[in-house]
Amino acid sequence: MLNKKGFLQISFGWLFAIIIGAIILFFAIYASVKLIGTEEQTAAAETGKEVAVLLNPLETGFGEEKTTPLSIPIESRINNRCDLFGDFGEQGISISQKSRGEWTETGVEQVFYNKYIFSNESVEGKNFYLFSKPLEFPFKVSDLIFLTSSQESYCFTGFTEETEEIQDELKNLGQANLFTENCPSNSINVCFDGEEGSCDINIDTSQRSVEKQDSKVYYETDTLMYGAIFADADLYECQVRRLMKRLESLALIYNDKEAIISAQGCIAEVNLLSLAESANALGDSYDLFIVKAEADDTEDSNKRAFRNHCELW
Repeated sequence: MLNKKGFLQISFGWLFAIIIGAIILFFAIYASVKLIGTEEQTAAAETGKEVAVLLNPLETGFGEEKTTPLSIPIESRINNRCDLFGDFGEQGISISQKSRGEWTETGVEQVFYNKYIFSNESVEGKNFYLFSKPLEFPFKVSDLIFLTSSQESYCFTGFTEETEEIQDELKNLGQANLFTENCPSNSINVCFDGEEGSCDINIDTSQRSVEKQDSKVYYETDTLMYGAIFADADLYECQVRRLMKRLESLALIYNDKEAIISAQGCIAEVNLLSLAESANALGDSYDLFIVKAEADDTEDSNKRAFRNHCELW
């Protein structure tokens, strides 16, 4: 009996060693998990920087009607934030990456003041497409960038003589997730003047409006039309107001240029202050037609000045 009792007893030294070993093992596992998490956050942050470089049209050779693919090895989520803070507002891009079935949030965001990226607030996938198109209102305001995931296909239908140029542009673009014919069955249907309820995104060319997901926004120029198609409504409205801030500043710069050349005897007579005021007064995209009217008048004046070699742009 005594031998059996002794057999079941564990010395204090062994018990202490087991406890200390368990603690060491716990901290080793905890440190490994934290290290893996940190590395995942670092990788996502680095990807965000790479995307930020790619989004620069000048650095990547973007041009009108040209698509640039973006591939990320890990399932990723590109988060797009627009804010009106400051003189020109902010464009924020951050990356979340999927690991072990969960999204890794880095808390690291790339912030820009001179980029205008139109997309959903969150775009998921491994492969993405970007294309850029300049906004002229009437002079060049900026290059707009349109970001979509390869997981989403867009089927454009209902082209008329008025929109034939857009159809040709989409074909020449050659972007793999944009279709004007032979559309995949799961495509997002984008219709020009389609019947209500038959389209996911409906473009009303007479009102210059884009309606989707129970929201309607307005556009002027084909460039902003693309923005309205590919971006969430709130993000689109924010980017439009940012662009109007930039337009106002550029109009005032051209106005100063006009004063300089006028002093040298070259009279342009371009009313840029009205254009700047209309851009400043814009409340939302519905007011774009007012700014466009001023922009057209400004362009006409600049063309007249061109005959006297006094054009401003």
